[in-house]
Amino acid sequence: MASTPSGAGKTGPRIDVLIPAIEKDLGTLPHVIDGIRKQVKHPIASFMIVSPNSERIRALCRRKGCKFVDERTVLPIGKKDIRYGTKRWNRAGWLYQQLLKLAGSKLGAAGHYLVADADTVLIRPHRFISGGRPVFYCRSWSQGEYFRTYRKLLGAKATAPRSFVTHYMLFNKAKVRQLKGKIEARHGKRWYKAIIGSIDKTRQFGFSEFETYGNFLHSRNPRGIVMKSALNKSLHTSFSSLSPARLRKLAGKYRSISFHKRKIYSRPGV
Repeated sequence: MASTPSGAGKTGPRIDVLIPAIEKDLGTLPHVIDGIRKQVKHPIASFMIVSPNSERIRALCRRKGCKFVDERTVLPIGKKDIRYGTKRWNRAGWLYQQLLKLAGSKLGAAGHYLVADADTVLIRPHRFISGGRPVFYCRSWSQGEYFRTYRKLLGAKATAPRSFVTHYMLFNKAKVRQLKGKIEARHGKRWYKAIIGSIDKTRQFGFSEFETYGNFLHSRNPRGIVMKSALNKSLHTSFSSLSPARLRKLAGKYRSISFHKRKIYSRPGV
């Protein structure tokens, strides 16, 4: 997928882009970057890849015109400081990437930042602000544990009728700071420590940054947001194996495609 200039044909407020990534994402990450540049209809101010110190990812950033951000400069804790796993599975890295996304409110200069998972490629045009309201791309299913953690963190039930967990989301930096401030005021500790402490560590899906932020906004002003169907398709192949004809066919039905390594992440009818 060829990249296009960040400002070509784009309107509305400038946004930053933030993608947390590790080296195992290098197979899809170039296509994720290209998809955002082509399909996001907002001018992009800063395009940031947040990663451990990796020369391979630094080289990709140079090639793609992105800013490399060492994850150690974003949060005062690292993956090694998170205990979240059993003898059979470890979710510390998964949780750490979510915390990095929320910490992105201090990066870049724009008032909004788009976060995307490093395995999901946009294949149709996306606009994330419409009539002054944020647009969220939603699905019909979620994990119950996300909502239990949300209630622990904020002291209220999640109110949205659909799930916000669809692999990418536009964050308003001021509202992210308000969310983190409310968590800190309620728990008397830094927001990331409160999140880590509120998760049931015996469950693999204990927290969602997308579900938490989306429901925080919905609870304050349900009519102040726009909810659209995500129309995401999970594929168990590689992006490079898809022909242009196959991509066009997929784009006729879906807005994005994800290349998950684990089938547990996908369900039909997203």
